[in-house]
Amino acid sequence: MAYVVVGAVLLAGVLFFAAGMAANRLLRPHAPTRAKGTTYESGVDPVGGGWAQTNVRYYLFAYLYVVFAVDAVYLFPWATVVDRYGWATLVEMGVFIGVLAVGLLYAWRSGVLRWV
Repeated sequence: MAYVVVGAVLLAGVLFFAAGMAANRLLRPHAPTRAKGTTYESGVDPVGGGWAQTNVRYYLFAYLYVVFAVDAVYLFPWATVVDRYGWATLVEMGVFIGVLAVGLLYAWRSGVLRWV
């Protein structure tokens, strides 16, 4: 019986997605032109080729930002309930921050944080 419910929810999700895509196709305007097919870059006509190499270091900085953003997302709500749940949550958050600190230490020791 539980599988019937799961199947019904999956089927409803697929039907909901298909209905949305069909409505999108029927209701949107369709007027392709050559100008609409060109590359758009902040209102300025593109100059040069479309290929550009990006240093991997920038992705590492973005990844580190995400790590610290997730850290903040967990720390602020935790700080509001730490007094209610006691030492157990304090230890759990210490482990969480410890894992993040190990990651930051590794990034620092491997030279990722040096801007060269």
